[in-house]
Amino acid sequence: MTPAELRALLTDCLAVWGLAGRVEPTDDGVAITTAAGRCVLRPADPALAPVRWMIETPERIAAGRGARAAPSIVAALGVVRAASGPQ
Repeated sequence: MTPAELRALLTDCLAVWGLAGRVEPTDDGVAITTAAGRCVLRPADPALAPVRWMIETPERIAAGRGARAAPSIVAALGVVRAASGPQ
């Protein structure tokens, strides 16, 4: 998945989820900002296989914890959705 495809997917997800927010590129991934805070989604280092994605959420950052690992884009989207605000 290219960075542009990832940004487009996340922008579409915000619309489907009914959330106001923005999706912006970062040095190594994409930042998703909503009223609930800012998540950063980035590809995992290939050496971490089968992990494909790393996600920083506001809760993990506040707790001083590292990024959460996800094995697929579907799992990563679930983490981003849960951290992006009420259902």
